[in-house]
Amino acid sequence: MPAIVVVGAQWGDEGKGKVADILAEHADVVVRYQGGANAGHTLVVGDEKTVLHLIPCGVLHPGTVCVIGNGVVVDPYALLEEIDALRKRGYLEDDSLLKISDRAHLTMPYHRAIDQARERLRGEGLIGTTGRGIGPTYEDKMARIGIRFADLLDAGAFADALRRTLEEKNAYLRNILKEQALDYDRIRDDYERLRERLAPHVIDASVYLDRALAAGRRVLFEGAQGTMLDVDHGTYPYVTSSNTLAGAACGGGGIAPNRITGVIGITKAYTTRVGSGPFPTELIDDLGRKLREDGEEYGATTGRPRRCGWFDAVVGRHALEWIGDHEAGRAHRAEEAEGVRRLQARRPTPGGFSCEPLGAQCPGADLRGAAGLGGADQPGALAGRSASERPPLHCLSGRVDRDAKHHDLRRRPARGYDHSSECLHHVTAMPGAVARGRRPG
Repeated sequence: MPAIVVVGAQWGDEGKGKVADILAEHADVVVRYQGGANAGHTLVVGDEKTVLHLIPCGVLHPGTVCVIGNGVVVDPYALLEEIDALRKRGYLEDDSLLKISDRAHLTMPYHRAIDQARERLRGEGLIGTTGRGIGPTYEDKMARIGIRFADLLDAGAFADALRRTLEEKNAYLRNILKEQALDYDRIRDDYERLRERLAPHVIDASVYLDRALAAGRRVLFEGAQGTMLDVDHGTYPYVTSSNTLAGAACGGGGIAPNRITGVIGITKAYTTRVGSGPFPTELIDDLGRKLREDGEEYGATTGRPRRCGWFDAVVGRHALEWIGDHEAGRAHRAEEAEGVRRLQARRPTPGGFSCEPLGAQCPGADLRGAAGLGGADQPGALAGRSASERPPLHCLSGRVDRDAKHHDLRRRPARGYDHSSECLHHVTAMPGAVARGRRPG
């Protein structure tokens, strides 16, 4: 049975949470496969707003099983805070609806301390990390000194692992970062209490998902961040600490590549990013601020204002290669139209963007009042391009709430997740977003 991956095609914050939430209505299992509590999916259902950081969006659908995969790094304090908040609202009353891979790594107090101290020392060269310890947790995973949920369940193994690791981390905190050392007994005791609450959720998620797919259950994989924040293929070093591409769902969820039956890429009609790093189409003016305010472009996790700018076709083309559009070339040059050279640029290089942004004004549309547009109703910048120039677009939305969607996005999954090549790319536009190149409103 189908396994669908939902990924962002920009620097994150494209509206993945909304699309994943809509698709989750037709899924039996929803899996988060990478990232940590630095991500945030904002879901609006009716008058109720929910921001999820670790738990998959399937939690808002009765009976849907949510799985935190082995590719996720989990801050247990953040997770329990999220669980408690959801339970107060009537969600997750059954422990069996939330499962955590025993191979997922724990974000520890020293990870947060190191992350925040390093960012302070970088000064003007800061990366823009959330300071939640995600990077240092992945570092320990790669260095093979990380602590996993499987270790947490074994009191003796956890105590030994914590003692060895904390000795090294405290030396680093004191001598290099000039920070205070952390107390071993306090961390051990705190995590023993956390073990009691989290143990019922810990399973071998890879085996669970394999059996679920074999039994014909529908599985949805949701990523965090976006393609351009991938640690290998994004705008390094201004990236996140994990692989954000659709292919990462296999390793981060624990399934074979041939189990993936479709990929849905999400993009906004303009571009945003949080933190430092290249942003060729950024608008550092009143128009950029208007996009931020109209689009409510503030981080769901940190509340930081997002940088806003025009839609970046080069970024979109680069992302499509990783989403699975084999027609997307490794370089793209748009033809001259009406005497205006619209785009002539190469893909991102290891050193950044080897391009000078060139733009064009295209017919736009204000989608804030639109429940959904499709076919001939698509804004001119999209409908005006031939099928050979763009991937098919089957969903346009002008609002953040669940009901503001094109009906195709909801109908296709109900027919068995028939995600062929013509429906793998969906677009969601936040409030105030327009189709490339024209002022909102």
